[in-house]
Amino acid sequence: MPYALITGASRGIGRAIATELARCGYSLLLAARSEDQLEQLATELRQRHGIAAHVYAADLAAPGAAGKLAYWAMAQTSELAVLVNNAGYGLWGRFEELPLDQQQNMLQLNMLLPTELTHMLLPQLRRQPKAYILNVASTAAYQAVPTLTLYAASKAFLLSFSRGLRYELRDTNVSVTCLSPGSTTTDFADRAGMNAQLQETANKVSMTPQKVAQQAVAALLTGEAELIPGTLNKVSAHLTSFVPKALTEKIAAGIYEKHLK
Repeated sequence: MPYALITGASRGIGRAIATELARCGYSLLLAARSEDQLEQLATELRQRHGIAAHVYAADLAAPGAAGKLAYWAMAQTSELAVLVNNAGYGLWGRFEELPLDQQQNMLQLNMLLPTELTHMLLPQLRRQPKAYILNVASTAAYQAVPTLTLYAASKAFLLSFSRGLRYELRDTNVSVTCLSPGSTTTDFADRAGMNAQLQETANKVSMTPQKVAQQAVAALLTGEAELIPGTLNKVSAHLTSFVPKALTEKIAAGIYEKHLK
């Protein structure tokens, strides 16, 4: 039975992707910080879909976390066929005012963890009849976003990494897809430290994690290069190719920066 490894699987989009992959018949390796939430999800999906599910609870931003997770995953199965790099978060605020250690922690989780995991697990993915990598970026990957400056930059990295790796692997059994959701009803805003007014604005155009996950897994299994769920999100992201960068940055600042104290 093929397995899928999902980071950041305890909540939000990661949890929804895990559920959707279980529905498609994949057994699961679930990784995140919260052991209780992972165990609850694993039990639920075992009972509902008759798949195997194992949990790995750890701080995935800690030094050496990628190596430990990769070795654990390889010890669980030799049939790893899907890697979902979903773990990540944002920090809201001016770059010079946010603590540097917190920003470094975010970059470790958003960029280095998926890079290291992918490098370590590619040999096992290459041994499968067909394998898939899903990197979860954001519509923020398509432009600079003042007050989410490093978050947007980290997601731009993930988008570029996905496309470059996809091309390198074009003649292999491994397909790479980049998912770039817009506002989604998760705890992203709380984790990023956004105020209630900004969260309320975002919620007006938010998609559910379940809807994002359904589209993401369909795109993954059909080998799409990129997916931006939602018509408004697609239009907004593609417009950044035609609108001067200074203007898109001014618009983004008008949304986010004005709410800072």
